Amino acid sequence: MPSTPVLLDNAQKIPLNPPLSKGEAEGRGIAYKIFPALLAGMLGLALLYTAGFSDIAPLHNTAHDGRHSASFPCH
Repeated sequence: MPSTPVLLDNAQKIPLNPPLSKGEAEGRGIAYKIFPALLAGMLGLALLYTAGFSDIAPLHNTAHDGRHSASFPCH
């Protein structure tokens, strides 16, 4: 009787991340770097915009101070 079930024994032989060809690796490199950076930038701007127009005074003041610390004129 085998020590591991047959399904687990077969699963260990399947590579989770097959190797990429050189062209695939180069093409993915740019997309995998730019997309997260754009997404993070858009999220940051959305949070800053939302906090800047907030009616909650401490949240608005924090966004205001953040704009000043980034040398971004706001008034």
